[in-house]
Amino acid sequence: MSIDPWLVVGFGAQGLFTGRFLLQWIHSERHRRSVMPKGFWYLSLSGGALLLAYAVHKRDPVFIVGQAAGLFVYVRNLMLWKDEPARD
Repeated sequence: MSIDPWLVVGFGAQGLFTGRFLLQWIHSERHRRSVMPKGFWYLSLSGGALLLAYAVHKRDPVFIVGQAAGLFVYVRNLMLWKDEPARD
């Protein structure tokens, strides 16, 4: 029995993407307020890039456009974060 490597990529990417919400939730609970940790954007970027690769492999134009658009948002948020003073 062989495992399709693209399924591993797809499920791994989805795991990263889901992990960002868990990270944000845990971080907010610890701070007792809604907080968006920097790791959220890194998980978004890595999960989104892998999901984009999976979408291209599947040749799904709807999935491709959705993931590609998100990557701009994730990169921009990390750029904005870089210019701010240290914070949580």
